[in-house]
Amino acid sequence: MKKLDTQSTDFQAELKALLAFETAQNLETERIVADICADVQKRGDAALIEYTNKFDQTNAKSIDDLILTQADLKSAFERIPNDVRTALQTAARRVESYHQRQKMESWSYTDEDGTLLGQQITPLDRVGIYVPGGKAAYPSSVIMNAMPAHVAGVKEIIMTVPTPKGERNDIVLAAAYVAGVTKVFTVGGAQAVAALAYGTETIPQVDKITGPGNAFVAAAKRRVFGVVGIDMVAGPSEILVIADGTTPADWVAMDLFSQAEHDEIAQAILIGTSQAYLNEVEAAMNRLIETMPRRDIIEASLSNRGAMILAKDLDEACGIANYIAPEHLELSVENPQEWAKKIRHAGAIFMGRYTGESLGDYCAGPNHVLPTSRTARFSSPLGTYDFQKRSSLIQVSEHGAQKLGETASVLAHGESLTAHARAAEFRMK
Repeated sequence: MKKLDTQSTDFQAELKALLAFETAQNLETERIVADICADVQKRGDAALIEYTNKFDQTNAKSIDDLILTQADLKSAFERIPNDVRTALQTAARRVESYHQRQKMESWSYTDEDGTLLGQQITPLDRVGIYVPGGKAAYPSSVIMNAMPAHVAGVKEIIMTVPTPKGERNDIVLAAAYVAGVTKVFTVGGAQAVAALAYGTETIPQVDKITGPGNAFVAAAKRRVFGVVGIDMVAGPSEILVIADGTTPADWVAMDLFSQAEHDEIAQAILIGTSQAYLNEVEAAMNRLIETMPRRDIIEASLSNRGAMILAKDLDEACGIANYIAPEHLELSVENPQEWAKKIRHAGAIFMGRYTGESLGDYCAGPNHVLPTSRTARFSSPLGTYDFQKRSSLIQVSEHGAQKLGETASVLAHGESLTAHARAAEFRMK
C-alpha cells in the first residue's frame, strides 16, 4: 500500500492522484451496448433470447425458459438450509424496518388567501432490479434493492439476474422470495437493462432500474436514462477507515480486506494518527493475507489503489475524509458519534470499533447501495424515497386568484407570454 503523510509538501497532489479513477467511457463498450439496446428495442424477446444464449452460454428455446415465477422462488427458499433462510429473513426484516422510517408522506396547508398548497407522494408503478450473477452471487443485493421498493408501495418488482451456463443460485432466488419480488427473468447484461427500459413482448417496461453490474450494465443504464430512471452508475467499491489506535489492528486489517476483495480496482484507505499503529495494522495485514482465499484480488487492489495516511490528529483526518467523500467510512475511534458530526460527505458512516462495514453490507438495516467515486458530495444511499415520487398540489381559491393573478400577469407580460397573462387575468374580477 502507498504511504502518505499529511505533513509532506506533496500530500495534496499524492492524495489527488490516489483518488483518480479513469471514468472515461470505453468507446468500444459504448458501441456494443448501443447496438444491443437498439436490437432489443427492435426485436424484443427474440433478441433477448439470442443474446442470453450467446453471452451466458444457455440454450433457451423460448422466453418461457427465462421466466421464474413466485412458485419457483418459493421452491428455492424451501431448498436452502435453515440457517440461510433465517439469515435472509433477519436481514430483510431489519432492512424493511429501517426503510419504513424513510417513507415520505403527503402534506398540505392553506395559506392566508385560502389557497391550498401541498405535496402528494405516490409510489412508482413498476421497477426493475438488476442483480449480478457472474463471478459471484449477491442475495444481499436483492434485499437491498427490492425491500425499499416494497416498502414504498411499488406494485411490481421485476428482477433480472444472469445465470451463466444455466446455473441458478437458490440463495439469490430465495432472497427474491423474501424481499417480495414479483417475477424473475434469468437474463443479464446490457440486454436485460434494455428489456427493462423499453419492454418486450414478455418483459414489461419499468419506471426505474436499480442495482449494480459490470461495465456493460453500467453503460446500458447510462444509455436508457431518461427513458427510465436509474439509481446511479456506481464505480468500484471503497472503504476509508479513520482509526485512533484503540481498535485491534487485526480488525482494521480485515475491514480493509473486506472491500479490497471485491475487485482489483476497489479502494481501501486507512487514516491513522500514529505511525506505530499504522505499522501494527500493516503487520496484521501481512500476516492475515495468508489466510485469504481471494488473496490475489486483495493484493492487486491494495497495490493499485490502497493507502495508509498519517494525519496529525482526528480533526485533520475528518477533513481528509470529507474531501475523499468515501462510499463507506469507518470511524474506529473513541466517541464516534461526536466525530461523526464533523463528517459532511460519506455514503454510510460506521461508528465505533464494533461496527464493521460488512455488517452494513448484509443486515444492519441501512442500504448498501451507496455513492462512489466522490459522488457522496452530492448524492445519497438508495432508499425508499427513490421509489416514491412527489406531485405538487395547488388549489387556488377565488380570493387567491385575484392576488396571484395580478402577480402572474405582471411576470408573464414581462416574459412576453401574453396567453399566460390572459389566463391569469380571466380569473380576476
